[in-house]
Amino acid sequence: MVELERTGRAREEGARDTAHLLQMRYGLSGWKARRMVEAAGALERLPRLGEALEQGVLGPDKAIELARYATPGTEEGLIRWAARVSYAAVRRRGELEEQRGREQEERLLRERSCTWYLYDAGRRFHLDLDLPAADGVRLATAVEEVAGRIPVLPGEEDPGSAPARRADAILALCTGWAGEGEGPSVSATVVLHAQVGPVGRGAELEAGGVADPGAASRLACTGTLEHLHEDPSGRVLHRRREPRRPPVWMVRQVRYRDGGCTFPGCGTRAFCEAHHIVFHRFGGPTTLENLTLLCSFHHRLVHEHGWRIRRTPEGGLVWLRPDGRVHTPEPVLRGSDVDPVQEPVVYGPFGEGDDASALATRPPSAATSPLAPVLRLGAGGTLAGDARWAEARAGRDP
Repeated sequence: MVELERTGRAREEGARDTAHLLQMRYGLSGWKARRMVEAAGALERLPRLGEALEQGVLGPDKAIELARYATPGTEEGLIRWAARVSYAAVRRRGELEEQRGREQEERLLRERSCTWYLYDAGRRFHLDLDLPAADGVRLATAVEEVAGRIPVLPGEEDPGSAPARRADAILALCTGWAGEGEGPSVSATVVLHAQVGPVGRGAELEAGGVADPGAASRLACTGTLEHLHEDPSGRVLHRRREPRRPPVWMVRQVRYRDGGCTFPGCGTRAFCEAHHIVFHRFGGPTTLENLTLLCSFHHRLVHEHGWRIRRTPEGGLVWLRPDGRVHTPEPVLRGSDVDPVQEPVVYGPFGEGDDASALATRPPSAATSPLAPVLRLGAGGTLAGDARWAEARAGRDP
């Protein structure tokens, strides 16, 4: 774990960090995975704690907790104390110790951040949010949409009350109310301006700021493109709309079919989007077979970090690393001469004789990998029936 954390190799495995990799490989909770990574790093400077763990003086749970606050000068006494008290007592002390350094930790977070505090004797709440421009504009657009639908309070009819209404809209979005229904139903629109040119060129956000090429590609994946042909003076000569966003029924079916993010070992259901496997600009259609569900992190992995996805003729998915090797999440066995990334790993195998209607309703098979949800074709045909898919499989990369 220490080596993975030091070299950043977890990202090569498709994870955000080492803790995320442990979650996907071993089914650990995010909390426990983070604690294990932190403890592994701490043991390098706490040799006595490492010996106590190795000799069985302390169990793993107590050792992980002690690693949070022990120092080379205190570890010996803490080991003796921890050996005679309960795990709950060791953990409680760690929680108390952690409070002292939390403010310093927050200053060392990554550039994107969200902070808040109470002031005015606890009567008011202040929120600071720092996001990349592309994501910030998405948030602002959604907030404006909800703000326009919230009933106007007496005395706030004038435009000067817009900031107050935005605050109400943020609260509505975060607490699950955005009009009628059980939860938020806002579809935020982000307008990007990009000139025809190389694929690697970025785009300008209409509301301000810029989006790099990967972010622009990700936003366009499920959006609607509007092609405008202009003369040198800016006069529009021709206009054509190119919808990419799947219809509501199709997104619903993709969510039902995939169950969660289809990156091997992820499976999260939150913040997922329907992604075009073969990019639209390369001829990929908006069909059930060309869509797969990805969480926001793994969607970014594809568009901005060079990962690719291939769907097999049988309907499963193969993930490819940026260098073209097939990705497999299984850990490497020591002493094995087999490179686990040389053999394709396909998730969601189908049995012989399965047709589209049967696959749409078939429950996950016990024979499929436990590291990813089973991928099933919905109604709408097979891959072999689409000439564009045959062309894509013949060598056109998404």
